[in-house]
Parts: sequence; C-alpha cells; structure tokens
Amino acid sequence: QVQLVESGGELVQAGGSLRLSCAASGRSFSSYVAAWFRQAPGKEREFVAAINWSGGTAYADSVKGRFTISRDNAKNTVNLQMNTLKPEDTAAYYCAAYPGMILARNQFTYDHWGQGTQVTVSS
Repeated sequence: QVQLVESGGELVQAGGSLRLSCAASGRSFSSYVAAWFRQAPGKEREFVAAINWSGGTAYADSVKGRFTISRDNAKNTVNLQMNTLKPEDTAAYYCAAYPGMILARNQFTYDHWGQGTQVTVSS
C-alpha cells in the first residue's frame, strides 16, 4: 500500500504561484497513477490533474495551461505547480493514487489518499 502526505498549501494572492508536493511511502510509487483533486467548502470534490508512470498527464479544463503536474520517482514525490492562481482555485487539495496506467478522472478509481492541504487565493 501507499501512504500519501501533501504539503505546500498556503495563502497566496490572485495571479501568484504555488507549488504543492505529495510525498509517498510504502509500495513503490513509480508504478502508480497519481492525481490531484480539490474540494471547496459546499462543493463536490473535483479532478485537477493526473500523471502515470510513463509521464502521461491529464488536466481539468479549468486548470489547463495554468497548472503542471510532475513526478520524481527517485524522490517518491508528485508535485503540482500552480500558476496564475484565481480565487476560484481556493480549496483543499488532495493527492491520490492507484496502481494502474489509465489517467482516471473519477475519484472512486483511486485507492490511496492524502490528508489534504489548504490553498487559499485572495483577490
């Protein structure tokens, strides 16, 4: 199994940038699809981005061109670089993973979840 811990969330001004990290432990993370989801108060959890072990990526339309997901298998981490942040990006961001290849957008595909890290974008 894989245990995930997110970090990097904080208060940032609109238009600014932030980098989130997800540290994994347990089974080798390199064979997993890793993804970021987010959930704002009163809203459902939504897909943000995913990356598989061959380097393929997928993004939600709302973040495409602004966010970049990456992974460092040697460090067993997954990152989310967020640029040109908007107030609507404010949410708790969660790292998730499952042992597969498909860049799934459905949260129920993912077996492992981190505790979340809060991102707040002010205007």
